[in-house]
Amino acid sequence: MIVHRFPSAADPLPRGGVVTIGNFDGVHRGHQMLLGDAVGRARRLGVPAVAVTFEPHPEKVLRPGSGVRLVTTPEQRAQLLGRCGITDLVVLRFDRDLAATPAESFAREWLFGRLAPREIRLGANFRFGANRVGDVAFLAALAPAHGCEVHGATPLSEGGEPISTTRVRRVVAAGELGLAARLLGRPFHVDGVVGVGARRGRQLGFPTLNVELENELLPAAGVYVGAVQLDDETAVRPAVTNVGVRPTLEVAGPLVVESHVLDFAGDVYGRPVRLFFFDRLRDERRFGSAGELATQIGRDVGAARQWFAARPTARDGAVLR
Repeated sequence: MIVHRFPSAADPLPRGGVVTIGNFDGVHRGHQMLLGDAVGRARRLGVPAVAVTFEPHPEKVLRPGSGVRLVTTPEQRAQLLGRCGITDLVVLRFDRDLAATPAESFAREWLFGRLAPREIRLGANFRFGANRVGDVAFLAALAPAHGCEVHGATPLSEGGEPISTTRVRRVVAAGELGLAARLLGRPFHVDGVVGVGARRGRQLGFPTLNVELENELLPAAGVYVGAVQLDDETAVRPAVTNVGVRPTLEVAGPLVVESHVLDFAGDVYGRPVRLFFFDRLRDERRFGSAGELATQIGRDVGAARQWFAARPTARDGAVLR
């Protein structure tokens, strides 16, 4: 996939393709359906499959105090879009000027002018342009004059409720990782770098990887069964991950994310790491002593082993592919 990041007026862009537009935070199953339709159509026509998206996320610019936490980093989003078959990703810089651009001006300059698509495919709820005037019907009225067709996608539902990025954020923040995986079509994951911690896990008999995160969104404080993937290794290692403030060991400590990797030992400080969250084991809570905490961690590890024994496709990484 070719990434056209913040293209200038002189930068060449793919023309004559099938174009889809959106924020695509999370690249959830609803996004995947839209992207799959666009990619499939582009392949039948023998033209580029183009996704247009924005950075920073519009919510960050228009409502900076909203506290919205994105599901994916820009790098993760690009990786997931490429995995869907997108051949060209056009990332437009979102600022107040772009937000104030009338929908028709945006369509004529960026869509029909710079990209000249054969077809445009949009999610039914996507809006663009000043006052969010631009939608499927708006583009469909302009498209014939430019030799273009416009198609809208029907929203996808799970459990009787539409799949949306807002819903994904809500269920991840609540620690509902099984539902999050059904919405995303894959386990929720975060990326980061293994940092140097206080080695308290090692002192308890359960060494952990302390992860300095790139992602904004995290599950609720608690203990989770999941997996760890180091660098670009294909190996996915079963793990127990704690998200919280370690109330037994610290008073008013900072939020930390630390993973105990089952049956693994090695020096991995400074290495990039990806953490997958599969299921919630329990809430984080304060214990009376470090010994009590160590006993509970032992139980958590045992529960994780049972979880993986019942789901061999999770242990060998097949569930992630």
